[in-house]
Amino acid sequence: MVSFNGQTLAYLGDAVYELLVRDYLLNHGHTQVNTLHDAAVKYTSAEGQFEALSKIKPHLTNDESIIVKRGRNGKLTRKARNQSLKTYQEATGLEALFGHLYLEDNTERIRELFDYITV
Repeated sequence: MVSFNGQTLAYLGDAVYELLVRDYLLNHGHTQVNTLHDAAVKYTSAEGQFEALSKIKPHLTNDESIIVKRGRNGKLTRKARNQSLKTYQEATGLEALFGHLYLEDNTERIRELFDYITV
């Protein structure tokens, strides 16, 4: 398989994570678009992703932690808005992890980690 840099993994992982959040919200009774968006922001904002990563960190394997660091430490292509650089970097690390797991076709692990986030 081709090895992607952390930012590329984060680009893909952002979409994977967004889909997980939307699926979760729909399956938990959110059906109106306005409430869906507001509820999704809780999970998909940089702050929400920072919190999500803090929930799953104790459950990560060494290899997964390396992927998070690779995403977090990559050269930023956007300026962090309304949050600290650390928060933005951690959020990017979470996205990189989900992108990596998606490319590995490891949907079971994706679901397992997402379950820790939504508890």
